[in-house]
Amino acid sequence: MDAVEAVLNEVGPKLKQVRKERGATLAALSRATGISVSTLSRLESGQRKPSLELLLPIARAHKVPLDELVGAPEVADPRIRPSAVLHGDITVYPLTRQPGGLQAFKMIIPPSRDTPKPRTHEGYEWFYVLSGRLRLVLGEHDVIMRTGEAAEFDTRVPHWFGCAGTRPAEILSLFGPQGERMHLRTGSRARRTDGKP
Repeated sequence: MDAVEAVLNEVGPKLKQVRKERGATLAALSRATGISVSTLSRLESGQRKPSLELLLPIARAHKVPLDELVGAPEVADPRIRPSAVLHGDITVYPLTRQPGGLQAFKMIIPPSRDTPKPRTHEGYEWFYVLSGRLRLVLGEHDVIMRTGEAAEFDTRVPHWFGCAGTRPAEILSLFGPQGERMHLRTGSRARRTDGKP
């Protein structure tokens, strides 16, 4: 039984409980809602599936919010417990659960990764150095990035990154298919000078 079906199975008993708490009879509820007594009875016994067109008038008649009649399924635990995956000599912790679209990763790059081997592929990447020093080779650029620095680039440009120190470098990486760029907002939006919003 899935979560939705489990919730729907609880609606009938809940309808009966709310009606009894208000001291209403099926006949009185029928007059208030315009729903036949037999339909109300079948809803309460679970022989009739609840629908919005039936539940909304009942909620109005009882003066209760709809979610009091229909308990929403519990939200799954939102915490992510990533498992480490080795990609060559880089330890990768996937931080997103859904496939496709933007993907987030924590990566640990060991000091042994120090020989550039640039490659290309479709996509767009943004990363932030969490700790250590990172060497980024991107096209003709060869830069050392420190804790707190970020970079973004089109992954069709030959690129490689490795460790630039004696301790591992840790980064937070966001990767998306080509055309999906990372838009980070900080503070309030800048105002335009041409008078337009």
